Amino acid sequence: MASQAPSTKRKKREEYRKAHKEDGLTELPKKRFYRQRAHANPFSDHQLDPADPDSMDWAAHYPAYLAPESEQSTTENNDSRSALRPLTRAVTVADIGCGFGGLLVALAPKLPNELLIGMEIRTQVTEFVQDRIRALRKQNAEDGLYQNIACLRANSMKFLPNFFKKAQLKKIFLCFPDPHFKARKHKARIVSLTLNSEYAFVMQPGGIVYTITDVEDLHTWMVRHFDEHLSFEKVTKEEEAEDECVKTMMVETEEGKKVARNKGEKFVACFRRLEDPPWP
Repeated sequence: MASQAPSTKRKKREEYRKAHKEDGLTELPKKRFYRQRAHANPFSDHQLDPADPDSMDWAAHYPAYLAPESEQSTTENNDSRSALRPLTRAVTVADIGCGFGGLLVALAPKLPNELLIGMEIRTQVTEFVQDRIRALRKQNAEDGLYQNIACLRANSMKFLPNFFKKAQLKKIFLCFPDPHFKARKHKARIVSLTLNSEYAFVMQPGGIVYTITDVEDLHTWMVRHFDEHLSFEKVTKEEEAEDECVKTMMVETEEGKKVARNKGEKFVACFRRLEDPPWP
């Protein structure tokens, strides 16, 4: 009997998730039915991503923002991109490693004119956030809340420029990333000079990268690597204190709530994307 217990639990989780989708439930999903390891290997070859930003079908994630049919392409050719349905606006905010979606949900009403995307590498965590957003949309059908947020499974460390065009994003959030304590694992940290160049590529000048962690060593690492990158400057503490997104980031992520319960310290640093220097 004991050997069958794990498969029975797994079956119950699968049945719950299936029912939540097929029955169109309005109740919020329960985390216990979306069990997942805390970490995933970002260096694995995940076949998750579009070939380039023009191949990304955002319409499936933001149906309320579909462009009118008169604005959609009617070109008839074999290029699958011609069949993509355009949106009335582009995605401009990315929560990389969004976890269970707490920040996305909190920012949705605070940034009503922006489209926000959560990017998560773990399969069942992604599914939880998608079901959560689906339920919230149904609960708020009359006022149209939460239509501006979505979540997809993605390996952002390897394929971020596959999703976003140059200078597309206004905000990137890196909240409580895996600290990878061992020195040999530092290459897997979400902030590095190489990755910072990718963030610089997809960000608009003046855009902000928001970082928060409860690990001081990781905070120091992130600050150093952004300080060393010529495309970013550190935002002052005075500006951080006035930024509503910082205030939200401090209290709304699931990991941040756990740190608060344990009376831990949170370390915040934000970095502004600078204008590129003119060509000589």
